[in-house]
Formats: sequence, structure tokens, C-alpha cells
Amino acid sequence: MDKINKISRYKEAGVDIDKANKLIEIIRPYIKETFREDVISDIGGFSGIFSLRERLKKIKDPVLFSSTDGVGTKLKIAFVMDKHDTVGIDLVAMCVNDIIVQGATPLFMLDYLAMGKLDLKVASEIIKGICKGCIEANCSLIGGETAEMPSMYKEGEYDLAGFVVGIAERDEIIDGSKVKAGDQIIGLRSSGLHSNGYSLVRKIFLEELEMKLDEYVEDLGRSLGEELLEPTRIYVKIVEDLKKRFDIHGISHITGGGFIENIPRILPDKCKAIIRKFSWRPHPIFKIIQEKGNIPEYEMMRTFNCGIGMVLIVKDSDAEDMLSYLKEAEEDACLIGWIEERKESDPPIQITD
Repeated sequence: MDKINKISRYKEAGVDIDKANKLIEIIRPYIKETFREDVISDIGGFSGIFSLRERLKKIKDPVLFSSTDGVGTKLKIAFVMDKHDTVGIDLVAMCVNDIIVQGATPLFMLDYLAMGKLDLKVASEIIKGICKGCIEANCSLIGGETAEMPSMYKEGEYDLAGFVVGIAERDEIIDGSKVKAGDQIIGLRSSGLHSNGYSLVRKIFLEELEMKLDEYVEDLGRSLGEELLEPTRIYVKIVEDLKKRFDIHGISHITGGGFIENIPRILPDKCKAIIRKFSWRPHPIFKIIQEKGNIPEYEMMRTFNCGIGMVLIVKDSDAEDMLSYLKEAEEDACLIGWIEERKESDPPIQITD
């Protein structure tokens, strides 16, 4: 009787253990779909267990990579639209895209979902999205945490975070040290805004313009909310493919900080990147944001991906072959710039016509 009373008092405080257990049973088959032979733990344990035995047979000098990230204020769009099936894809993308740029192959992922009040339908949609993203990234979802915290989050709101681990040969790490003057810069298209700049986007559209998320926008061919919830693209498969065929000198994920902050992260001190602005076809959403928000071009390039979600730097003699291969693979890619020698007074990146 005492045990029953304690459980009911905890439920009175806003935490329903039985509902949390029910969630595990709902999501179990979706998580199982992400499992590979390396996973040796089950769902609901104290930790996820992943075997490296087969991996280590193929790798002489293994190096592990890790990254953690969230979805940010893009979640607020999901709250209002009551659409939660894509933010899990965003979470996986933001984590795995950060490690593949250094040559890593994703192995496994953990997620963290915190809700004001556990909603089985919403939580299961989120985790199904995470599983879908993991399958796309060829990594296993081996564990996570779902926390019900009524005093921390309003009902109907939640936060989402993830952690990924990957592996690579030490001599296959891509750290930008091979980048040199004369190299060419190839951009891979984004699927839209991805998961950055949403605080500014919400301010422009929802506060200043007082637009509704269900408002149809002709230039987008769909509602504003549908556009803003377009999931972040996962680049794992195409980058893995390119690594096998080309000597890639550097890769940059165009995430928070846009072109201005991210490309310099992979450049040697004596190199600078020259980007020909909009030498690609930007998504209509970026033009709308810039015009409606009266945003200077430099700030656009420092805040958003502007239509290019991943950048690869290769030697000049490989650029044409890579572009031809990408075209055959039906990948929307283009040459967006090049590398030059950098003088001490030069900025690390220059946007030019």
C-alpha cells in the first residue's frame, strides 16, 4: 500500500512512470530498425552497448569522434503547428553532419527528450523521426532519456538534444591541413533553412510581419510552417561515397554561423576562401527572409546556409571529375569558389561577385 501511495503522489506531482513505460513499448520496434549487428544491448537498459570488434578488424589506428547538438528554436514552430515527425530528423542531421566533415563514419547515437508533460503521441512521433534519421545516417539509436518535468517546461513544449559517436582511421582524418591555394570549393545543396537562424526567422515572420504558420506563400508553393519545418538534410551517404573516390582536402558543415564562421574553421592560416556569392540557385525562402527582414547580405551569409549545406574542398584537377560524379548521382552540386594564399591583413573568407 505504501508503494502504491508513493507512485500516486509522484503522478500528482506531474510525473507518470506508467506512461513512460508505455512509451518504451511504443517506440521499441522503430528503434530496433536502427540496430546493426554491432548493438548488443536492448532498449530500456541503464546504458547502450555497442561492440567495436568487427570495426577494429578493419581499422589499424582507430580514432573516435563525438558531437552533441540540439534543434534549437525550430522546435517552437513544431509546437504551434503540432507537427513533430520531422524534428527528430533535424536532431540526427545536426549531430552526424558535424562529425562526417572530419572523415568519421557515424556508429551510434543517444537522444534526450524533456517534456513538460509526457504526451505519448508527440513523443513517439519525435522518436520515430530520430529513428528515420538514424537509418538515413546508417547509425544505431542505442539509448536515450525521456524526462517528464512539469516545473521546467510548459505543457505542450519540450526540448531535444542528441549525442553521436563515429570512427575513422587516424590517417583518414579530414582536418583541413591539406587545403592549399588553387583548391576548388564545391557546395552541396541544403534542403532549406536546416536548423539555424530560427530566432531571427520567427522574429521577422511571426512578430514583425505577423504572419500565420498556416499561411500559404506562393513563392514557396506551400505554407510558411511547412517550409520552416523542412528537415535538415543528412549528408552521410554522399560524403561517404565521395571519400572513397576523391582526395578531399577539407569539408565544412554550413551550420550556425553560416559561410562566414564555418568555412574558416577548416582553413590553414595561410589560406583564404573566395566564395562567389549565389553562384548557386538559392532557395526562395532565403530571398524572402532577406527582403522582408531587410537583412544585409553579409549577415545573411553569417546566419544562414543560403542554400548550401555542405562544402567540400578538393584539388583543382579533381573538381571537374567530382562535379561530373555528383551530377551522375543526381546530386545538386556546384562550384562555388576557390582557395587563395592569405596575407596577414586578409580576412579568412571573402564573398565576391
